[in-house]
Amino acid sequence: MIIYLDENMPPHLAKGFQIIQFPEGLKTNLNIEVKFLPDTFGHGSKDVDWIPKVGKEGSCVITQDINISKRQDELDLFQKHKVGIFFLKGPSKKKGLSIWEMTQALAKNWDEICHIATAHKKPFGYEFSLTRKMKKVI
Repeated sequence: MIIYLDENMPPHLAKGFQIIQFPEGLKTNLNIEVKFLPDTFGHGSKDVDWIPKVGKEGSCVITQDINISKRQDELDLFQKHKVGIFFLKGPSKKKGLSIWEMTQALAKNWDEICHIATAHKKPFGYEFSLTRKMKKVI
């Protein structure tokens, strides 16, 4: 299972979580890789190109692009190709999260992200933040 961090997140965040997840996965028998989406599919790749491939892999995506859930064409793509998506929300529409806040939010929710990604039937969509618990939105 691969969990991708999409293009609107820092690439070093994916690398850091992969470094942490790999030995933990060996201990727990939870084989999860963490990758930066553009490293696999290229920077600026179109959703219509990478979403079907992510779905075919049975993978999930973490994004800060909360507007996906409001754009029906993109939402349809995620659902059609059975992709799991996690929306990392900032404190407001105008204020995003710093890299440290993203790290804290991911770390705080990582066990639940991994559980949902591996145990729940796709497609799905969950929203989480630094201060709020995981909430199903799709």
